[in-house]
Amino acid sequence: MSNKNKKLGLGIAAVAVAGAGLVYAAQKTSQQKVKKIAKAAPPVDYRNTERGKYEKNSKGIYYTNGNYEAFARPEKPAGVDNKNAYIVGSGLAALAAACFLVRDGQMKGKNIHILEKDPIPGGACDGYYYNDIGYVMRGGREMDNHFECMWDLFRSIPSIETEGVSVLDEYYWLNKEDPNYSLMRATINRGEDAHTDKKFNISDKGAMEIMNLFFTPDEKLYDKKIDEVFDDEVLNSNFWLYWRTMFAFENWHSALEMKLYIKRYIHHIGGLPDFTALRFTKYNQYESMILPMIKYLESFDVQFHYGVKVENVLFDISKDRKQARTIVITTNGKEENIDLTENDLVFITNGGCVENSTLGSQNKKAEFNYEIKPGGGWDMWRKIAKQDQSFGNPDKFCLDPEKSNWMSATVTTLDDKIPPYIEKICKRNPFTGKVVTGGIVTVKDSNWLLSWTFNRQPQFRNQPKGELCGWIYGLFSDKPGNYIKKTMRECTGKEICMEWLYHLGVPTNEIENLASNSANTVPCMMPYITAFFMPRKLGDRPLVVPEGSKNFAFLGQFAETKRDTIFTTEYSIRTAMEAVYTLLEIDRGVPEVWGSVYDIRDLLNATVKLRDGKPITDMKLSLIERFVMKKALKKVSGTDIEKLLKEYKVIEENTKLMKKEK
Repeated sequence: MSNKNKKLGLGIAAVAVAGAGLVYAAQKTSQQKVKKIAKAAPPVDYRNTERGKYEKNSKGIYYTNGNYEAFARPEKPAGVDNKNAYIVGSGLAALAAACFLVRDGQMKGKNIHILEKDPIPGGACDGYYYNDIGYVMRGGREMDNHFECMWDLFRSIPSIETEGVSVLDEYYWLNKEDPNYSLMRATINRGEDAHTDKKFNISDKGAMEIMNLFFTPDEKLYDKKIDEVFDDEVLNSNFWLYWRTMFAFENWHSALEMKLYIKRYIHHIGGLPDFTALRFTKYNQYESMILPMIKYLESFDVQFHYGVKVENVLFDISKDRKQARTIVITTNGKEENIDLTENDLVFITNGGCVENSTLGSQNKKAEFNYEIKPGGGWDMWRKIAKQDQSFGNPDKFCLDPEKSNWMSATVTTLDDKIPPYIEKICKRNPFTGKVVTGGIVTVKDSNWLLSWTFNRQPQFRNQPKGELCGWIYGLFSDKPGNYIKKTMRECTGKEICMEWLYHLGVPTNEIENLASNSANTVPCMMPYITAFFMPRKLGDRPLVVPEGSKNFAFLGQFAETKRDTIFTTEYSIRTAMEAVYTLLEIDRGVPEVWGSVYDIRDLLNATVKLRDGKPITDMKLSLIERFVMKKALKKVSGTDIEKLLKEYKVIEENTKLMKKEK
């Protein structure tokens, strides 16, 4: 073990033993804390019956957990009937903001205006049938049971399929009845099982590198890349194969974001190899999530304005005060201004991960068009950012599309010739309406690092019987394929399908015929799809509500909020909730990010799962390190901490290290 890693030699044990020790230590000081609280004078202004527990932050909101406030309805905010709201964009964050304005802010729907440059709402959450090219879904949405803000919202959104139930109800019932899991996570050698076998296959040194990142302060990771904190011990492991393909991380992406993801989903480490951690909607994300929100908002007379490009938002800025005063728009080719007062609230979706997306077709490639255009999310944010440093630094994310792009392709099978190859790999009949692949199947030896998935079928309500709809994506759009000797970005839909069929194991003499006549494939190039993963520092993303803001907030994946992780539906909805609650001073807690990172049980479980079930006592340690471990374990011998360590298999029942010295 190197000197560098000797410092981390007991990193895993530290999580287990030290973490449990903190619990023990906390018990010793609890009485003193109670006495201090009892003596303390009540705060001048508090927002919960437990004084000081849920104090307002500088934005006027507070975070909470549990179901006490989760089921409560806030009082109507003062003066809300005299306020208007303008929401830039109609993606998930924007629609969520409108929903919170209606539900919790009790704002009149006719006073809420959604400004969208495209003719269709939904942003990145798409799923459409185009008459000229076919079915398109640029990606899929994986959900977590601890998306606290998302489920808080969707419990209130009525289902558009079943009368009397919510979107959350139908989602919950579906995933209970048909839980998600994968039967083959990765393939190799043209459709053979890669035998990842639910193992991370990571060395102790690699596990220590992950543990080191876990404990590294955020500020030490500013502008650092992942390959600056991980070496081949991690980057050549199954762990990294799972991680990079599931979350679309690249080696050159942000080490800070990597750390935040590990902490955010520590409770799901054990579910990564077979996707038991995930839950999916019944249909594509547009029909399952966006349409019900649209119907809900329309029922309250919320105003949708399509074909409206927001060119800029102008602000009056002084030392302690920032107020949006004008929204500059272009509609029907004509520039107009929307003048604002302090009573006019503005919610800005800045940037955009699917900005500049282009579609190809079966016989046409998708163009790689990364030019930043007026009226788009990037151009608008750049204009806004020039007005004040607190509005972020968009150039950190949008100036290197070669490092933020990847491609997807929607494939629709047209007959019974391709489905048997899918079934052979996923080991399920894809026409049952239940889980199919259970998440992505990654082609381990693909030059494009190709992954593909078929979720429950049909994916579209109007999808003809006998057809399957899935999607393919490749992280390396600039590499020649294994079968099609062209880069992915140079390929038509048919050619991408041929590369996929090759990796499915279709005989080479049948590939072109099946790609031409048994499938329709629509490619999509997304230059900025992982722009939010680019290395960054604090301040590069604006706070949801910047300091001094009187009437505006930022929404979505390029706004900054506490502890949560981007590239998730939860992040979009959380930013929306925080924005609305702040600007309307809604007296209800925002659900905090799930606290598994502070739960010793989840830490212990992740420690063992990361090492494929091996206890810490079998780590390769030096004599000194083993002595330290022995002393630490001796300290907890005969206590509840020892029981906890054994319950989570951190130590073995019969380990000699647990025996007391005579």
